[in-house]
Amino acid sequence: MRAKAAIVTDYRGLKVSELTELRRKLRDAGIEYRVVKNTLTRLAVKETSARSLADHLTGPCAVALGYEDEVTPAKVVLDFAKASGKLQVKMGVLRGRLIDPDNLRKVIMLPPRAELQAQLLGLLSTMPARLLGVMSAVPRDFVSVLAATPRNFLGVLKAIERKATQAS
Repeated sequence: MRAKAAIVTDYRGLKVSELTELRRKLRDAGIEYRVVKNTLTRLAVKETSARSLADHLTGPCAVALGYEDEVTPAKVVLDFAKASGKLQVKMGVLRGRLIDPDNLRKVIMLPPRAELQAQLLGLLSTMPARLLGVMSAVPRDFVSVLAATPRNFLGVLKAIERKATQAS
């Protein structure tokens, strides 16, 4: 399947004008929306990453196919379904994974892919500085112990010696 996302919907109850509005919104977002024949669609997805959709192709179905972005088809369809109250989202496939409508709602709440990549890059760029800070802490602390006044240092050594003699 060359589409990155496929969202199966039940369009029963939508007026022609509402269905036309949905198609326009999807087309404006670069998403293909087709009313499909279930038997032919089952055959078409049989050898693809969307084969898990076959079990959900019952009753009147239409499929929104996103070729560039995985999240946009789900977002447009779910927003329209919420606004209309008639369109039902049956199931979706994002990058070969079957996702139910509840999890699709969670997916659309995520930040865009580019933003997530930028956050990851920011985290990765701070890691060397943090690692260097941790690695330099041990020698720095050791030097500060050595720099303590000799009297304090000798006092610590004597206390260690007393404990050793008491233990034996």
